[in-house]
Amino acid sequence: MTAEGGEETATAGPAARARRTARRAVVGRLSWGLADQAASSLTNFAVGIFVARSLGLAAFGVFSLAWVTYGVVLSVSRGLATDPLVVRFSGVPEAAWRGASARASGTALGVGAAVGAACLVAGLSLGGEVGPAFACLGVILPGLLLQDAWRYAFFAAGTGRKAFVNDVVWGVALIPAMVVAARVGTVAAFVLAWGAAAAVAAGYGCVQSGLRPHLPGMRAWVAEHRDLGYRYLVENTSVSGASQVRAYGLGAIVGVDAVGVIRGAELLLGPFLAVLMGLSLVTVAEAARVLRRAPHRLGPFCLVLGAAQAAAALLWGAALLLVPDGLGELVLGGVWHPASELIVPATLGVAGAGLGTGAAAGLRALGAARRSLRCQLFASVCYVGGGLGGAAVAGTSGSAWGVATATVCGSAVWWLHLRSALGELDPNHTSEVRTP
Repeated sequence: MTAEGGEETATAGPAARARRTARRAVVGRLSWGLADQAASSLTNFAVGIFVARSLGLAAFGVFSLAWVTYGVVLSVSRGLATDPLVVRFSGVPEAAWRGASARASGTALGVGAAVGAACLVAGLSLGGEVGPAFACLGVILPGLLLQDAWRYAFFAAGTGRKAFVNDVVWGVALIPAMVVAARVGTVAAFVLAWGAAAAVAAGYGCVQSGLRPHLPGMRAWVAEHRDLGYRYLVENTSVSGASQVRAYGLGAIVGVDAVGVIRGAELLLGPFLAVLMGLSLVTVAEAARVLRRAPHRLGPFCLVLGAAQAAAALLWGAALLLVPDGLGELVLGGVWHPASELIVPATLGVAGAGLGTGAAAGLRALGAARRSLRCQLFASVCYVGGGLGGAAVAGTSGSAWGVATATVCGSAVWWLHLRSALGELDPNHTSEVRTP
């Protein structure tokens, strides 16, 4: 009996150590993901605050329109280039990762060049402050999208530290760029400064990875992963497109100042909005690893992920309600007072979105592109309907409450679909891994 017990202990020892090692690896990757998102959040927050204080409400509204448009293009790039990379090349051998990352980054660069040219032409045909801002956006889009692609590639490889360093480089490069833009004092100058700093980080990403974007491989990459890419393209653009439609519609219904107010409220919740935008950098890759190793743990993993995001957003919103007006004015200037009135609905909206991202990560890891597409289309329709319907009824405040309600409803649909997808999952499921 003693010998048998000793043998069981000896057998359990290596297994227990392996589990502990695996857990430490997961914690390490998630920690670098949180650090990277913190750097990204601080960068986005600093840019928004600096521009809001430097330009005033109306000009900040114009900058916000350019920012929202960038979000749409970023969604196109992620859908075609980096979402398939994370789903199918997380934790694969280095040779497979290098080939896939070169083609995915080339695809991102190609999307930036193509859409950037269209923005440049459109911007040159428009007048006022909007035209130059969009023309400059067209110039900087390739660098912005390439920098984002390197971040996805590093997390797919499990080297989140490199993504963190890359975002720090972007933040450091922003300091002199924003100082120069402030001296010029135009929206276009701030857009150029923002993109120039991203281009520096994108170039450094090539050094970090030892790779160059393989632009000629764009067509082959899109064709090879069209079963995921096209659905993720529609899914992603429905998210950012809904934000853009809401922004343009809000400007038409209430005025461009209202766009600046909504953006100001989003800035107050900036850390969590940035995390949600880039959540797939970490969570989809980790969910894919969980699925490969222990499919039965995918549901609990997604639940913990979503609940933690929602709880953190609620805590942050509660803290914002305690901020004195003097401190708020110091940070946002004249944008503070109207934006602070939207803290409660904005917080509820971000908390609802955070809860839904847990389920979204699970569906992405499962490769259930049809289900995730249905969920996102439903959520986007609700978002536009709530945002514009609320604006028509009660102005800026009504738009914020309408979006909060729509986000919570969309989160419920995400979880219903994940539950169904997990119920259909084969217990012996192993994730597909493709090699170039």
